[in-house]
Amino acid sequence: MRSAVVLELIPTELPWLLCIAFVAGLVDAAVGGGGLIQLPGLFATLPQQAPSLILGTNKFSAMFGTGASAWRYARTVRFPWRPVLYATAAAFTFSFLGATAVSLLPKQAVRPLILLLLIAMLIYTLIKKDFGALHRPREIGRRELITALAMGAAIGFYDGFFGPGTGSFLIFLFIRFFGLDFLRASAAAKVVNLATNLAALSFFLPSGQVMLALGIPMAVANVAGAVAGTRMALRGGTPLIRKLFLVLVVVLIGKMGWDLLH
Repeated sequence: MRSAVVLELIPTELPWLLCIAFVAGLVDAAVGGGGLIQLPGLFATLPQQAPSLILGTNKFSAMFGTGASAWRYARTVRFPWRPVLYATAAAFTFSFLGATAVSLLPKQAVRPLILLLLIAMLIYTLIKKDFGALHRPREIGRRELITALAMGAAIGFYDGFFGPGTGSFLIFLFIRFFGLDFLRASAAAKVVNLATNLAALSFFLPSGQVMLALGIPMAVANVAGAVAGTRMALRGGTPLIRKLFLVLVVVLIGKMGWDLLH
């Protein structure tokens, strides 16, 4: 039944969704936020499908793009692996808890807090002109590893429960607490983000909440976009990623502010 979705979409909606997946992969590879593009596109194109199917299909295709960019970054950019792996393990575990909390906690109660955090993050980055401009990695000791665990747990829970802006928060935290520049922070964020996507899929796939006939071609387009986005980020370096980061945070603030008012 779900395989028929793709056949029904040809020849108009499917090419449109593939374009959306490509752009989402490109943006997400550079600075995160691909879900802001791909998820609304899926909801708008497939209004008749259950939200869980849309979310599962989105996570499925995005995971491949995130994996492609994480692999490329890991091969090209050097960053401290120990705190990244600690954060990744915690994020994977706590994203399950976040997903289970969806039915227990009202999302509307979280939106104002996240909006305030985004505004604070934007102001901090704008005021500190050198924030993330230089790579000044800190010595990795017990304190840093505990910070990585706490950071991964918080972000993992948030991504499982709510989601928007996960990549931006990760980039900011890797710069703030580990002294990475924007390029390396973006690379580290991709590794952690891959773990949260895998955790979500371990719920969506077994429960049949992924339209594979649509998710597979979208995954291919997302990977193509991710490869292009990673190449662009590596060429543009920290200055480009900082600008894209600020633009994305402004967009997130605008979207969440709009959602609160409507």
